[in-house]
Amino acid sequence: MKWGMNIVGKLPVARGGKVFMLVMTDYFSKWIEAEAFAQTPYSLVFGTEAVIPTEVVIPTARYLLQDQENNDRILTQDLDTIDELTDLAKIRMADHQQRTTKAYNGNIMVRRFQIGDLVLRKTFQNTKDPSAGKLAPKWEGPYLVDAEAGKGAYWLATLEGDFLPRSWNSIHHKAYYM
Repeated sequence: MKWGMNIVGKLPVARGGKVFMLVMTDYFSKWIEAEAFAQTPYSLVFGTEAVIPTEVVIPTARYLLQDQENNDRILTQDLDTIDELTDLAKIRMADHQQRTTKAYNGNIMVRRFQIGDLVLRKTFQNTKDPSAGKLAPKWEGPYLVDAEAGKGAYWLATLEGDFLPRSWNSIHHKAYYM
């Protein structure tokens, strides 16, 4: 599993004073997550605000209001909620995967063939003639549906009766009646 992360900003101020956007991309599914934040990019990465060295020498109100006990309490609270945040992220990711699966499966058209039907099979990169170039035919065949191999999958044979080595799934791959 590999994720890419990018912080975009400073953007125009949105509701809640949010001016930064954290964008994460799952490289496997190409799923994108984006969320707006009011914090600085430093605080998004390290979980705390940056203090520049001059604030230590010449204290500002922000630096003076921080004490070690308050800082430790906030860090401990963050450690206590990390499991909850992880669980929420997993739930969100599972929900997105389910919605993506549902959208993908909603576009699949089930085609049923009978034994003896003539069909054309879509060619793919590994089945095309490499010397044909981009003008190569997009379909190959015709083939005879010889037997049903399972749920939506068929064994195909050439018109001469030679069997093809692998079954063909009409649900996930394209095959058309002749």
